[in-house]
Amino acid sequence: MSIALTALLLVLFAGMALRAPIAFAMLTAGVAYLIVKGQDLGLAAEQVLNGLYNGYVLLAVPLFVLAANLMNAGSISERLFELSRVVVGQMRGGLAQVNIVVSVIFSGMSGSAIADAAGPGLVCIRQMLKKPQYSAGFAGAVVVAGATIGPIIPPSIPMVIYALVSGSSVGALFLGGVIPGLLMAALLMAGVHLIARRRDMPNDDPVPAHERPRTILRGLLPLSLPVVLLTGIYSGAFTPTEAAAVAALHALTLAGGVYRAFSGRALFAVTLESLRASAVITMIIASSYLLNYAFAAEGVPGHLALWVNGLGLNQLQFLLLVNAVFLILGCFLDVSVMLLVFVPMLIPTANLLGVDLVHFGVVVVVNMMIGLVTPPFGMLLFVTTALTGIPLKDIVREGWPFTVLLIVALLLMTIFPQIVLWLPQFMGYVTR
Repeated sequence: MSIALTALLLVLFAGMALRAPIAFAMLTAGVAYLIVKGQDLGLAAEQVLNGLYNGYVLLAVPLFVLAANLMNAGSISERLFELSRVVVGQMRGGLAQVNIVVSVIFSGMSGSAIADAAGPGLVCIRQMLKKPQYSAGFAGAVVVAGATIGPIIPPSIPMVIYALVSGSSVGALFLGGVIPGLLMAALLMAGVHLIARRRDMPNDDPVPAHERPRTILRGLLPLSLPVVLLTGIYSGAFTPTEAAAVAALHALTLAGGVYRAFSGRALFAVTLESLRASAVITMIIASSYLLNYAFAAEGVPGHLALWVNGLGLNQLQFLLLVNAVFLILGCFLDVSVMLLVFVPMLIPTANLLGVDLVHFGVVVVVNMMIGLVTPPFGMLLFVTTALTGIPLKDIVREGWPFTVLLIVALLLMTIFPQIVLWLPQFMGYVTR
């Protein structure tokens, strides 16, 4: 390892240890590499600007963020909650089952796990806490686990970013996440059912028959968003990037025009918050270009590919090794670091072993979503605790069965690639 690369890693991990904003830690590490290497510091700006200029797909990220925030600011979360109550609310642990169904529906609109937890997840927690059979820790754990489905079922912000770093088709990745997302939901619902039976939770009261038609009608209109998005993308009416703009316009029309759920001042606040979130994501992506330049200049991806090839691993063994490493890293590192720094280093190895990059991408993103619910630094844990006041230790204690179920889903889609690849191949996407 060269002195310059050592300096980069030391500065990067020092920044993370000091809890500096990850974008600044990455950028500082990249600059430290250029200084030690004796290269022109203007190269930092060149790498960042060239990367952003050529990253057309990145336009989808701020627009999907805006769409999710518009839906959370309006009454869409509440409408989806009531609609899901009609479907599964009468089951044992009904409100917990409702949360998972809402997460599946909302995932087809936002593409963000944080937006899921902060929007419909918060609505579900408030309803569960009104009933004595649901402990606060259990309510928080169900919401945290369900929110991991958000970026798996399309659209998905992490998959857009993965497409950027891997060169994979966004459309194929979106389709590849559908069955895995439904598998995760099915396992979580089975887990809720078993816990509800073991704790002898009573069946929740069903929605009165005379209220069901009105509730269904109120919830059907938001369901038009995923239909419009997916139909538009796979019919060729618009690209996945353009679909993000359609999603934002659709959410604005529903929440602001049809439901009149917020004022002009509220719209300004939502837009400002979306700009802040998008700026953070863009800064992280921009900083990653400099780090990736440094790793490429040092030949790290190539050396890693040769090392793994020398181990004689087959595709499954490689994927299981990646799972093990990423599940551990997910306990300590931000998703953006793994997605933008570590994944590009693994792409040459995946290519060398003949791993399908769509399959690899979905497996990696599911890995990262599990990292959001594992202590000590699971972002979804902190978000849910901050929004609800539920103690972190209670959510972690109640959440471990759901984490195990998510890992089971991850292993199934790792061992059986067709869980991911069947739908993209059926829809005509070429996969290896």
